Amino acid sequence: MTSRVTFVSPATSPSLRQARFYDGDSVDDTGAALARSAAGSLRAPARVLASASPRCRDTAVALGLDAAEAPELAPLDMGRWRGRTLGEVTAAEPEAVVRWLADPGWAAHGGESVREVCERIGRWLDTARDTEGRTVAVVEPEVVRAAVVHVLGLPPTAFWRLDVEPLTATELSGRAGRWNLRLGRPLAAP
Repeated sequence: MTSRVTFVSPATSPSLRQARFYDGDSVDDTGAALARSAAGSLRAPARVLASASPRCRDTAVALGLDAAEAPELAPLDMGRWRGRTLGEVTAAEPEAVVRWLADPGWAAHGGESVREVCERIGRWLDTARDTEGRTVAVVEPEVVRAAVVHVLGLPPTAFWRLDVEPLTATELSGRAGRWNLRLGRPLAAP
């Protein structure tokens, strides 16, 4: 049995363009148009899931996908930093930002640590590996990072070294207790 999971990163939004910790905004007009133009570019899935964020739900709709919400694929909880730019947080809490980027177990911002999101997504992938067929999941970039860390057995310190572009597909195929990985295929008009 082969399981296939395609993680699709969401289209652009104002928070993404402003390097703002995600605050629940929707995709912008440009991102929605690009997603609509890519509708039909994914192979027909057996299941479609989406992170609980408006940006992921909007992207799924624009891609023509009827996605079920998957709470276990939620974005990284940024606690009190949510809605602030990285520059604002760095100016107010420079030592905290340095520690957060260096220590995957640290979450003094009151949210979730990088290690916790990697473990949560790893648990989900371990169960998804036993699901036959193709799953498409529209998820925030940090979920894609956590999945790559898990499937390659990377240390959580590698999390911030992985860039995930908007509207790209990261494909996993699982069989015999392991995953194979194809990174960052841009979604384009079929």
